[in-house]
Amino acid sequence: MAPQPKNTICLWYDGDAEEAARFYAETFPDSKVTAVHRAPSDNPSGKQGDVLTVEFIVLGIPCIGLNGGPMFKHSEAFSFQVATDSQEETDRYWNAIVGGGGEESQCGWCKDKWGLSWQITPLVLTGAFTSSDPAVAKRAFDAMMTMKKIDVAAIEKAVRG
Repeated sequence: MAPQPKNTICLWYDGDAEEAARFYAETFPDSKVTAVHRAPSDNPSGKQGDVLTVEFIVLGIPCIGLNGGPMFKHSEAFSFQVATDSQEETDRYWNAIVGGGGEESQCGWCKDKWGLSWQITPLVLTGAFTSSDPAVAKRAFDAMMTMKKIDVAAIEKAVRG
């Protein structure tokens, strides 16, 4: 038996934790479903034999999907921030999440079809924000504020001034 990580992110789903985990495993590198556990008896959110929890890794981060029922929803208070190296990588993740039944938001944020928030963030953007030149950071920030999905070329142009 593999050692259990000391800290695991537990994400609440309304019966579709396995579907979500398999989507993440297909979409992101260093991601996989590692175990599916079924309920040993009837419970408030399901019946004996239903999928109760799903262990998975998303971008190297251990997670558990709990099929807890409809009473709690995901919010922007939790998000996965995914650093990307290029427009192609940014587009691939954004399009998978939004195109798979999710929705666009602002400034590189989007939600998957289960309501989980993602920040698809090109490294050029975070690099600009941490620049020692406040004018570079401001130009990049102002450009980002006009975007949904981040446009790498537009951020690079803003950085150059």
